[in-house]
Amino acid sequence: MLALTILGNNSAIPAYGRNPTAQVLQTNDENYLIDCGEGTQLQLAKYNIKKSKINKIFISHLHGDHYFGLIGLLSSMGLMGRTTDIHIHAPAKLEPIIQLHLDAANTTLPYKIYFHAITKEGEIANDKKITVSAFSVNHRIECWGFKFTERKKPRSILLDKVKAYEIPEAYYGALQKGENYTTKKGTIINNEDVTEPSSVARCYAYCADTIYDETLVQKIKGAHVIYHETTYLKDMEERAALRYHCTTIQAGNIAKLAEVEKLIIGHFSSKYEFLDPFLSETKEVFEKTELGLEGTCFKI
Repeated sequence: MLALTILGNNSAIPAYGRNPTAQVLQTNDENYLIDCGEGTQLQLAKYNIKKSKINKIFISHLHGDHYFGLIGLLSSMGLMGRTTDIHIHAPAKLEPIIQLHLDAANTTLPYKIYFHAITKEGEIANDKKITVSAFSVNHRIECWGFKFTERKKPRSILLDKVKAYEIPEAYYGALQKGENYTTKKGTIINNEDVTEPSSVARCYAYCADTIYDETLVQKIKGAHVIYHETTYLKDMEERAALRYHCTTIQAGNIAKLAEVEKLIIGHFSSKYEFLDPFLSETKEVFEKTELGLEGTCFKI
């Protein structure tokens, strides 16, 4: 199961109790940190998310509201005695920025940081349960979105069926891969008769900061849930384009064209105190929209 917790949902600066962008995607084994705006480590503590389970961090771009919380988080992890390596996937210019902070403070962390510069679209990380791919988005500077996809799950064994056919347990692994079973007498037991499909592998796409750009649709095709920025309400479309951001209606259009199950919106401008209009406007185009409120946990 994938679960997404919103840690920060504001753009540019903290305002009205809202923090800059940060999210955590959780599996049973690991927490993947997506962007790390100012105050992220406080939000992690507030929502009881273990920093010790964060081994991979993904930074979309180098505007401060997406990474100013990172050096503080890394420093705190060191002070707390962390020894497990951390992998950071980000634009190449982030590494010297972090190193400058560490060098200026004469800080040696008790764990290793591995920087992985994102230079092209495609797979950038994987583990036993998740593969992560990057895709470029159209912003004022180099900016990347991230697509998190569960690995295809093995088929589920129907125990009553395999026992009825007297299939040995040693062959269960092959059945889960979709293979048929041949008895000693040469009878073929079709895989579909003794297994069933597991739950569908889920996919989440984080679209980062972007101007309205319909080429994004093909990049996020197949995602069940997406996060798309809505910095401005619909009457600010011209300003949104000027600043390489999006409006409510534009985010809804992308979700509709991509045929996703759910759209989560965020990156709200600090000019707005109340967020209900963001939801109502986006729903004019795409009904299955939810506000990315801080502390909300979405099942992907």
